[in-house]
Formats: sequence, C-alpha cells, structure tokens
Amino acid sequence: MSEDLKLGILSKLAADGSIADTKTAFDNVSSETILGALKSLESQEKVTYETITSEVWSIEPEGQDQLKNGSYEARIFDAIPAGEQGISIAELNAKFGKMANLGMGKGFQNKWIKKNGTNVVRLVDSVVDQIRADLQTVEATGGNPSAEVIKSLKKRAGLIKQSKTLSYKVGKGANFSTELKKQATDLTVEMLQSGAWKNSEFKKFNFDSLGINPSGGHLHPLMKVREEFRQIFFEMGFEEMPTNNFVDSSFWNFDALFVPQQHAARDLQDTFYLLDPATTDDLPEFWETVKDVHEKGGYGSIGYRYSWSAEEAKKLVLRTHTTAVSSSVLHKLAQEPYRPAKFFSIDRVYRNEEVDATHLAEFHQVEGVIADKNMSLGSLIAFLDIFFKKMGITNLRFKPTYNPYTEPSMEIFSWHEGFKKWVEIGNSGMFRPEMLRSLGLEEGVQVAGFGLSLERPTMIKYGVDNIRELVGHKVDLGMVQVNPACRLDKKMGKEVFQNKMVESEN
Repeated sequence: MSEDLKLGILSKLAADGSIADTKTAFDNVSSETILGALKSLESQEKVTYETITSEVWSIEPEGQDQLKNGSYEARIFDAIPAGEQGISIAELNAKFGKMANLGMGKGFQNKWIKKNGTNVVRLVDSVVDQIRADLQTVEATGGNPSAEVIKSLKKRAGLIKQSKTLSYKVGKGANFSTELKKQATDLTVEMLQSGAWKNSEFKKFNFDSLGINPSGGHLHPLMKVREEFRQIFFEMGFEEMPTNNFVDSSFWNFDALFVPQQHAARDLQDTFYLLDPATTDDLPEFWETVKDVHEKGGYGSIGYRYSWSAEEAKKLVLRTHTTAVSSSVLHKLAQEPYRPAKFFSIDRVYRNEEVDATHLAEFHQVEGVIADKNMSLGSLIAFLDIFFKKMGITNLRFKPTYNPYTEPSMEIFSWHEGFKKWVEIGNSGMFRPEMLRSLGLEEGVQVAGFGLSLERPTMIKYGVDNIRELVGHKVDLGMVQVNPACRLDKKMGKEVFQNKMVESEN
C-alpha cells in the first residue's frame, strides 16, 4: 500500500503538475497514511507539501437518531391527531418519555402546537422539519453554508461536534521523477568491500526527529541508601572526610590506632597486602611517638611491651576500615587551634574473608567521629539514640565489647520486628588516649567513634537476602533501574519480615 500510494502521488503530479488537496485526490486514504508517504518522498526531494487544516462538523449519536427518525418536535407534531381534541400530555409522555417535554417545548416555541387544558392540539396543518434537513446537509458536506444554522445546531446538546482534519497540497520537488529507488539507511561493511556504496542512494538523516529516548543513568540501591545517610550526617552538623585512599600504609590502618603489630587482624587471612609496591617510602613525622607508646606505653598505659618495627608499619594494605581515614583526619585536626569537630565517611573497605550470602571481600563502612572536650560514653549513647532515631530505629541496646583502639567499647543492637530478636547494627566506643595523644590531640579532648555497614540497611530496605545479588557480577541491572529512592523509615523491620529476609553481614 505504501509503495502503491507513493507511485500514485508521483503519477498524479506528473499528470496534473500539482495536487491541490489530497483529501479530494485520495479520498479513501487516511491523512496519517498520506503524511507518511509524503514524508518519505520529501526526504528524497521528489515532492514538497503544505498542510491544509479544515474544520469539519460530524453528527453525534443523538443527532443520528434525529437524522434518521426526525427531530423531537416533528415527531411530537406527527403524533398529535388533527382536530380540536388533539392528544393528552399524559399519552405523549407515556409514548415518548423524556423526549416528549423537549419536543413539546420546541413545538410551542415554533407555534406548531398549543395546550388545550390537559391536551395538546395542532396550530398548523403541516410542518417542515428544518432540523432534520440541516443535519442531512452536515452529514453530506461536513458543515453548513449558514453559520447561523451551525450555531443553532450547536445550542442543542448532542447533535453535532466539531473536529479538525488534515490534508495536503503537494508540488514537485527538486529531484522529481516517477521512479522509486530504494534508499540505503546504513553504510555496511559489504558496501565498502564491494564498492556498492558509490552507486547507492542514502536516506537523509532527520536531525529534527526525537528518536528513541535513551536509557538514563540509575543509582544503585547502595548509593541511594548512602545518600540518605549522608543527608542525616549533614543535618547533624558533620563534615565529610576524604576517602579516596583505598590503599594505605599499615601505620595509618593499624599502628596509629594502637593496634599491636602481632594482632590477629594483621594476619594474611584477614588483610590484603600489596605485592607491588609492597611498602611506602616514609612514615609521618610522629611515628616515633607511636613507636614509644606501643613499646613502653604512656598516657596512663604500659603499652604492649614488644619491639615495634618500622618496616612492618610501612607495609601497604587495602584499608580494612575507614578508621584509617579518621586517624589521619584527627591528626590534621590536632594541628589546628582547638575546635569541636564532627566527621563522617562512607566508603569501601576490604577484608580477606570467604565470600558467602552475607559476607564479601569488599563492603562499605559508615563511620562517624565526634571530638570535643568532656565527651563521655553517656554523650555517645545519647547521640546514637538521636542518630538511629532519624533512621526509624528507636529501640537500642548496648553491649560491652573489645576493640584495640577504643575503651570502653560497645556493640549496638536493635530489636528487629521481622526477626523477633535483637540484631547487631553497629559498633562504637571512646578512642583510647594512647591513640589520641600520639596523633597530637591535647589533653581533655575526647573522641567518640561509631560505625556500621552500608550493605545491611540496604539489604533490609530493598528485600535482598543474598549480598552477592547487591554487589558484584551477579547484580541484576533491572533491579538497579526499578528500585525507588531510599527513605529510611520505621517500616524497615516489617519489610524484612514480609520478604522473608535472612540476617545479612555482621
């Protein structure tokens, strides 16, 4: 049909020179089909065309009824017998229903009929049904020569409606011919190899076309939850720490935190050590202070009583926690005049762990530190109550635990409605003076720290029961595209229960 229509348009142009109106020349073809053919021919510069917009009146269902059976007033007139007796209004209502009142009203207005007591009688012997005649004209021509007639028909609801139709005036283009040659849309390898491209006619690009909407970028669920955490920290006056050093020295990752060099966390089975380069060239200027605290103690501590090795401290590792960043930031803070400070970071850390449904060798850690004078464990607990309440977690418990660089230390638990048990959600504590004074912070400045994983709340929020489906090569990209924005709220436990979640990374 498309090729036949194009040839028909070209033949008509060849014979007549132009087409004044496609509606007349191709009355059995829709305007959409005509437009498609014209656009194709225009792209080959075979034709030019202009759009003609016409207003057309069509008859609605109620109008179709009056066109077929007569107007309401004409039907009422025909139902009234000649003579002085006429017909009762009750009989007309019984026969015509609601139409009776409409028909009688127009009949009274036209002076065709009148009331005689409870009856209606004729005033004239015959009438002309002008409404029906006007509707016949509209049906035949799509309008009426008289604007007053159209205005009158419009006043009567349900008779006619207006619509716009498109047709086209067509002329010859610069490359007009009656021959249709198929245009190539792509330059193929085969064309280049055979040389066929030299004799091929290529279809022009339409740079005004909107084309297919490209698939936009989508935030991974981890990034959505991360952004929610960031906003909570910003609301509470925290500054974000730079976390772009995924590789750090053992000094910042362990030694500056008062983690002894023989600690199990520094074993190969727990930490990723770099092979090339294996070590850093230098240590910060206060490394001897750290060495003395490890070997001899200080600030109320007797130290670990071992021979501290600078070579061990120079080994490069994939950071095992973002506290390595915190120690560096606290050292920089110590170089400034005293000020209270709150810092946070959210980024990747690495552990040499066996990968399973709840553990990965890399994951995200959310960490916050608060430095101030007279900071106490009670201050930390009060802060954590407020912090977790902003995530919709209100029922907290704290359990004493051991961390090398905090004392006292606490694990943070929350009652989980889905699991019906207490679930660990984070770790916290007060940084030891052996760490803080070595970093240069003055006496009286205490620092509280806390951390949790980013994966756990994300798995809970989005109903993921296997961490490998959230991070790594098994991630479903469709899941990334369709999941909504994150809003941490009180429904999280209920959502887990409904999705039959299992507990994620500890």
